[in-house]
Amino acid sequence: MLRWEAHLDAVTDGRQAPRIQTSVILRSVVVMFLSRLGSLNALEQSRPSRFWRQWLRGGLPSADTVGRVCAVASVSEIRGVIQQVYSRCKEGKALRPPGHGVMAAVMDGHESHATYQRRCPGCLERVVHTAAEDRRQYYHRHVTLQLLGGDHQLLLDAEPIRPGEDEIAAAIRLLGRVLESYPRAFDVVVGDALYADSRFFNYVLDKGKHALAVLKDDRRDLLEDARSLFEQTPPVQVRRGKCQFALWDIEGFTSWPQVQRPVRVVGSVETRTIRRQLTGEDTTVQSEWVWVTTLPARRAGTQAVVAIGHDRWKIENEGFNELSTRQHADHVYKHQPNALLVFCLLAMLCLNVFVTFYRRNLKAAFRQAASMQHVARRISAELYDTMPGAWPRAPT
Repeated sequence: MLRWEAHLDAVTDGRQAPRIQTSVILRSVVVMFLSRLGSLNALEQSRPSRFWRQWLRGGLPSADTVGRVCAVASVSEIRGVIQQVYSRCKEGKALRPPGHGVMAAVMDGHESHATYQRRCPGCLERVVHTAAEDRRQYYHRHVTLQLLGGDHQLLLDAEPIRPGEDEIAAAIRLLGRVLESYPRAFDVVVGDALYADSRFFNYVLDKGKHALAVLKDDRRDLLEDARSLFEQTPPVQVRRGKCQFALWDIEGFTSWPQVQRPVRVVGSVETRTIRRQLTGEDTTVQSEWVWVTTLPARRAGTQAVVAIGHDRWKIENEGFNELSTRQHADHVYKHQPNALLVFCLLAMLCLNVFVTFYRRNLKAAFRQAASMQHVARRISAELYDTMPGAWPRAPT
């Protein structure tokens, strides 16, 4: 058991002598995310359900009340609930390391929404050029950190990008807080080409961790030196399933002097055969990947670095995609900086709890017969099944 409900009930907010307890508000939001309702108005329409008297020991608050309280709820205490879920997963051996033995954390930025009409103190701004006119757009973007286990990922924290700063600055602030709360959770921090930044690499090294990022033309000198040596070095050929890998791995590059120690570059040219759905013909597809890392070869072999580099996509596929399309985390529940972050963290918490329940509590035979979407719909059905009154039949 994760035992996270007591920690959720202990979260406070900034109201003086509130009539409705914070736990009632947050429990309501948790049900909204777990049942994937998608909005506070949809949540409010379930007020007649008898479920709420059992779950809240009272009635469901209005949508306006939920948004107003989330605007003053304690972000740090909600982060503490996510930390409790991680601790319980760790104690229960639910976070198994990958086969190569290196625990990684991936960081990436995500834009939750954009608008021309509404602005809050936390909004970022940009000018959008159109054929008719230039328009000023307001948007929110945050950096998220996801822990990559062998078959189980956890979203640990998120940090908004503040007006006037770039993503790396927010990522460093997020990483500093995460390392205080999860000092031994991971060995290497992974990012896309944007994170091939000396500020980020040096900060990670100063904290006693390793960094890995996609290497592109932004680091032209290092990339050209690496490709020049790759041309002079025969690759290691590896076949995995239907994919053929040509791998290069060279340490000791000093072509990036801004980083406080020499770096390692790993290259992979991957060739696979795919069958086109339209024509039924087999087509050979080739892709090239290059990564720069501070991981020494004795800590992670070539194939381990390639696996970690490709696992970076899990934050898109099993993180942002699940949050936005399933949990509706990109919906603007209340356009206020603290409220936006509270809803984002609660969506992450609910996704962690739901995935842990599905993968660790349900039998393998049940998981083969029922997808996560099916289980989520059954949770939603439980909410609506206790609505009083007879429902009208669909027209025949």
